[in-house]
Amino acid sequence: MDLKDSIRQLSGVGDKRAENLATLGIETLEDLLSYYPFRYEDIQERQLNEILDQEKVTLKGTVVSPAVLSRFGYKKSRLQFRMMQGHDVFGVSFFNQPYLKDKVNVSEEIAVYGKWDAKRKSLTGMKILGAQQEEEFAPIYHVNKVVRQTTLIQLIKQGFEQYYTVIEENLPLSLLEKYRLLSRQEAMYAMHFPKNAKEHHQAKRRVIFEEFFLFQMALQGLRQKERAEVNGLAVHYDVQALKAFTKSLPFELTQAQKRVTNEICRDLKSPNHMHRLLQGDVGSGKTVVAAIALYATVTAGFQGALMVPTEILAQQHMESFVELFAQTPVKVALLTGSTKTKERREILAQLASGELDVLVGTHALIQEDVNFKRLGLVITDEQHRFGVNQRKILREKGLKPDVLFMTATPIPRTLAITAYGEMDVSIIDELPAGRIPVETRWIRPQQLEQVLTSCQKELAKGHQMYVICPLIEESEMLDVQNAVAVFEELQAFYAPKYQVSLLHGKMKNQEKEAIMETFKQNQSQILVSTTVIEVGVNVPNATMMLIIDADRFGLAQLHQLRGRVGRGAAASTCILVANPKNEVGKKRMQIMTETTNGFVVSEKDLELRGPGEVFGSRQSGLPEFATADLVADGHILEVAKTEAESIWQKKNWEILPDYTALVAYLQVQQAQKAFFD
Repeated sequence: MDLKDSIRQLSGVGDKRAENLATLGIETLEDLLSYYPFRYEDIQERQLNEILDQEKVTLKGTVVSPAVLSRFGYKKSRLQFRMMQGHDVFGVSFFNQPYLKDKVNVSEEIAVYGKWDAKRKSLTGMKILGAQQEEEFAPIYHVNKVVRQTTLIQLIKQGFEQYYTVIEENLPLSLLEKYRLLSRQEAMYAMHFPKNAKEHHQAKRRVIFEEFFLFQMALQGLRQKERAEVNGLAVHYDVQALKAFTKSLPFELTQAQKRVTNEICRDLKSPNHMHRLLQGDVGSGKTVVAAIALYATVTAGFQGALMVPTEILAQQHMESFVELFAQTPVKVALLTGSTKTKERREILAQLASGELDVLVGTHALIQEDVNFKRLGLVITDEQHRFGVNQRKILREKGLKPDVLFMTATPIPRTLAITAYGEMDVSIIDELPAGRIPVETRWIRPQQLEQVLTSCQKELAKGHQMYVICPLIEESEMLDVQNAVAVFEELQAFYAPKYQVSLLHGKMKNQEKEAIMETFKQNQSQILVSTTVIEVGVNVPNATMMLIIDADRFGLAQLHQLRGRVGRGAAASTCILVANPKNEVGKKRMQIMTETTNGFVVSEKDLELRGPGEVFGSRQSGLPEFATADLVADGHILEVAKTEAESIWQKKNWEILPDYTALVAYLQVQQAQKAFFD
């Protein structure tokens, strides 16, 4: 007998029922016994004098009148009888459960779970529990049309009766003792049938730790494997040339930029494979750090690549690199979906011959015909936008090139540990000198006209303004109509003194670039846009941003948008126009006005929306945890990570007796590729 046995081993499970259970993801005994309830009903027996109106309760008493069944309508019925508890008599009704009549006998004691109506002094029954009620909690499971609660509970009970003894421990004994955890047997059983709240708490604590710990063990294993790849590249860059390049930059690096540059350069030099995540808040200067890393790579005779999610961002990076590398022999090119065929052929030929040093581009970089001569470093920007597989394809373009992921979306610690736990993390946690934090204000739509009038003062100083329109999920056409309407209103409002231009997702790339160019050159003073400008766009002269219907945006997105202003020496303002319908909406607007720290914003975002929403589940690489919650149980995740790391640091830990069960369990999981896509 084994928990991997098919569910068909249980009596009463034939082909049809097995098929039905499979719709819940239950195919083996392990699936069944770890299919935990999502909530519990309190079925402790209560006294009449201590319960409230409309409360769900369990009342125990003696049946004092025969059960009367009356039928009405198609398949509808009502079963009524009276019960006595102490000196109090009350009525009980059950709807559409005629088969319960046989369980109700005058003078016998029963316990009924149901909803109490204080006015009528009666109980609307849900189930009869029998007189000897040991448990205080009844489990409630996620079920569907083909599997009923009662069926599932019966099968789980039967599963435990037959298989309880074969549930094997998968955690080291040392950890069970250290954290006073229940055994796996006890915890699995108590998750379904806890005797009381305390037992349930202990069971849940054990199950959450187990989920996080096993995941972290697999993740740290992956990390060890990455690090042990000594056949990674050792990029022996020219230290003097790199120092001279850094000195030639038109500004002094911040302490944080110096620190992360050193971490990256140390990785480049090492023969181990670099796998690093560079996090930096909006405007913290990640592009310069990327340029330094690419320059170092080129001085060692290798090529570098930078992959970004949008053409506008690729164009932006290209311009920055051309400027930064102007006084060096580094040759840079741009490759996107809209690169002309002839130009594309030339770029690919130069890339394959090694004539080209750095290639900047979008997904176009991972197409089959893109071949590098000696790819040494791959940088992906806004990397959460790329799926795991896209990141992998780019890595495989070279001879195990070093990999640097960059993001301006600060990732809360718990998410970074789970989604990127196999990477080293560098954080740029200070803004360049002279940056003035952006002031953020929240106004209601009816105050908009006043604000537009006051914006004229800034425009009169020669500054510029962004006006952002929300994306409307249902239809791209609505987005465009919405943006066009705002554009026309502003044109009418500011004409003829100021020029207004419009940018939206339906436009061709050349059009978008031309419009961005006129804005950069200050030929138009107001840019109305959908969120195409979210990441990386850099116009230091823009000091105002107006976000229409700001409550339609996620917090991280609002923070990204806000980062487009405040990039020059002048004080900047971001105005959120919103009339949120609920408390969460109001809370989000308040958070934006209270902090400009992206890490604080992202933690709050995670609390309000949950991990799947924040990361976009489809591409996130975030695992699905059955019981554990990344937000609420973050502290347990930290402990699990620390313990997993310390085990992997022990020499030959796999052969130590305390880890035998753990090794066996991880081997099975890896064979099933249970943890990663």
